[in-house]
Amino acid sequence: MAAVLFDRDGTLVEDVPYNGDPDRVRPMPGAGEALGLLRAAGVPTGVVSNQSGIGRGLLTHADVRAVNDRADAVLGGLDTWVYCPHLPDDGCACRKPRPGLVVEAARRLGVAPRDCVVIGDIAADVLAARAAGARGVLVPNAATLPREVASAPLTAPDLPTAVRLVLARTPGGGS
Repeated sequence: MAAVLFDRDGTLVEDVPYNGDPDRVRPMPGAGEALGLLRAAGVPTGVVSNQSGIGRGLLTHADVRAVNDRADAVLGGLDTWVYCPHLPDDGCACRKPRPGLVVEAARRLGVAPRDCVVIGDIAADVLAARAAGARGVLVPNAATLPREVASAPLTAPDLPTAVRLVLARTPGGGS
């Protein structure tokens, strides 16, 4: 595995719908530990996030970047941040469950999408991974539907466990 990509809301940080306020950014339990494990293993990290609040007129690109910057600072820095500003019905190639965000994040990190793992909290995250040829890991939370858990190829109860699973399945432990 060459990189791990995370969903933002509900995975790395608490889900605050259409959050444009950096002061409302709170890391999810275990997020710092999970990222620390990846850093220690030398694995690049990124974020792939749907941000339809822009398309809905509820957020600006500057709002999303400010929240991303705050999350980046709180979590100790990730290597790339990619988001989709489109509405669910816009038909873009980037919005999860489509592969565009994963492909773009992999490109920015200089790795092949097939060498990435995507960790998220809903089926769209896992499906985006599959569509890009990457592997997906579901970390369910209160918003995750039971059918999403049942259909996920790999699940973990929390972020540190998800990262440990990914590192254990990687020859050389992430190198």
